[in-house]
Amino acid sequence: MNVYAAARPLLFSLPAETAHRAVHQLLRAVQQTPLQRALAARYTVTDDRLHTEAFGQHFPNPVGVAAGFDKNAHLPPALQALGFGFVEVGGVTAQPQTGNDRPRLFRLREDEALVNRMGLNNDGADAVGDRLAALAADVPVGVNIAKSEHVSRERAPADYRETYEGVTAADFFVVNVSCPNSQGFEALQNRGAMADIFAELVDAGASPLLVKLSPDLPEPAVADALDLVQEFGLDGVVTTNTSADRPDSLDSHNSDEPGGLSGKPIADRATEMVRFVAERVDVPVVGVGGVATAEDAYEKIRAGASVVQLYTSLVYEGPAVARDINRGLLDLLERDGFDSVNEAVGADC
Repeated sequence: MNVYAAARPLLFSLPAETAHRAVHQLLRAVQQTPLQRALAARYTVTDDRLHTEAFGQHFPNPVGVAAGFDKNAHLPPALQALGFGFVEVGGVTAQPQTGNDRPRLFRLREDEALVNRMGLNNDGADAVGDRLAALAADVPVGVNIAKSEHVSRERAPADYRETYEGVTAADFFVVNVSCPNSQGFEALQNRGAMADIFAELVDAGASPLLVKLSPDLPEPAVADALDLVQEFGLDGVVTTNTSADRPDSLDSHNSDEPGGLSGKPIADRATEMVRFVAERVDVPVVGVGGVATAEDAYEKIRAGASVVQLYTSLVYEGPAVARDINRGLLDLLERDGFDSVNEAVGADC
């Protein structure tokens, strides 16, 4: 019996953010209990063919949780128990932020998508950093570093540095210059602004350091960002963030809500960006956007992603999503004659 399929109508009867909080509370309640071990036994897929290496980290499998699901680093042990190979927490800012007014999270059920305009609500770098230092997780945990609300473009580099210095216990760091739900990020997506931010973080010692790009950037702007990745010796690229664009194919009544679109409608665009980036840089790519099945993950891996992340499909598919993707990846690797995920990376490039 699919327990989540039975529970989903109840969860979906609640406002999206209320349901999200309820799931968080449930996962926090099982951490460091025998139930966590039971979850791990049910959902973890252990197979050497799934092991992969990227930006100096070892991943037991290539399926991770994207930033946004666990903003404040409360859940990495529980998410590991659900079979994920790594977790990215955040976005985190230097000081605590409450985010935008509610409602600010919307389901697009017919489209298997979400729209969020959360606005980087989080507990602040010091609180998140303390949790990272105390974590009992055996998978890599990264932190998404974002600009504080109302900080100007000129002050942004110092603001990013302050945030980094509060969360140094993380295993990797992702520079978020592409959030569509918070003030002032548009001004950060040009070459000069990104160069200033990267220079400040490199000087602070942030490593491994990755940058997260928007799916809405035109190719010349992406190329500029990738030039800077090479120039500053960054360790990877996360592609992509949520999208402010709205495809004509959307059917849900919430599709006109402002905010960042995630899930199935941006899957193809995200995969195109993975391929574009992988063909132009010599660093690992993290593929995000519309990953819900093994086929979705495998498409991004063959396009050049070393690992993938998901968030929206946790809402629609439930706690078994990482297990099902990892099992399916093993079948796809065997079908195509690959001995490991690493061998399949970039096979279509």
